[in-house]
Amino acid sequence: MAEEFTPGPLDREATTYVAGHRGLVGSAIARRLEAEGFSDVIGRQSDELDLRERSDVSDFFADTKPRYVVLAAAKVGGILANNTYPVDFLSDNLRIQTNVMDAALEHGTERLLFLGSSCIYPQLAPQPIIEDSLLTGHLEPTNDAYAIAKIAGILGVQAVRRQYGRSWISAMPTNLYGPGDNFSPMGSHVLPALIRRYDEAVASGAESVTNWGTGTPRREFLHVDDMAAACLHLLEHYDGSEQVNVGTGRDTTIKEIASLIADVVGYEGRTEWDTSKPDGTPQKLLDVSKLRAAGWEAKIGMREGLESTVTWYRAHAGDLREAG
Repeated sequence: MAEEFTPGPLDREATTYVAGHRGLVGSAIARRLEAEGFSDVIGRQSDELDLRERSDVSDFFADTKPRYVVLAAAKVGGILANNTYPVDFLSDNLRIQTNVMDAALEHGTERLLFLGSSCIYPQLAPQPIIEDSLLTGHLEPTNDAYAIAKIAGILGVQAVRRQYGRSWISAMPTNLYGPGDNFSPMGSHVLPALIRRYDEAVASGAESVTNWGTGTPRREFLHVDDMAAACLHLLEHYDGSEQVNVGTGRDTTIKEIASLIADVVGYEGRTEWDTSKPDGTPQKLLDVSKLRAAGWEAKIGMREGLESTVTWYRAHAGDLREAG
């Protein structure tokens, strides 16, 4: 059995592997770790290390022997992709998670943080969603395969804790946004899609912008740099088998978000709403009481976060991902 984890600062000189270090979340976590003095943060691009290949992952861990691991790598996509390719989302994510966790277990990783998604919770979970809602109802059908894979990751962490005594943990973020997001027309989520739409309207001089639905659904958004700060805080201060919700504990309507984005990008035209299009779930808000009890709260305000995201988007508009 492993030694019991004592909350406190992690060893800044230890090898720390961020799986998925080029993605929205992983890149933010790598930046945060380096800013906090971690001197041996490592990552591998997918063309260097395919996490779906078990022997390759095992060899990588045998060579590097990371003391700490943040498992942020995953096959991700929007509703259309999840609904169209459920086999890919289930198989790829199960293999990524299992290979990394098995290799980490075999080669002595002391602390591992597994990152999931709020889609693990039942479609009709009471709001705000508490961690105990897991496995209490049916999942959202359009992304149930992805959700099942993430639930398996949580159970994988719990199994390692139970069988081997390793102080591994899981965190479930709300909707994330920020520098490095996917702004592609087909693959982006609601917030980056709105940023692109309004910014292009400014550039073209469009008199109006049309958004889907009524604008009344409420959503919670967390800046990815806050997410990264929360991950390091949990690694240093939390030890428990239950996943921890990571969010702001506050939500806002899509209409309010759209208005704020229009203001940030400098769009002065009309916003219209196509009410023939679906709204989606009326509300999706995480209960973050456990996170607050661990001593952390979000710090980046919505306007501040949007301004930094718009700045990044404009600086990278020429080389953004166009695929889903």
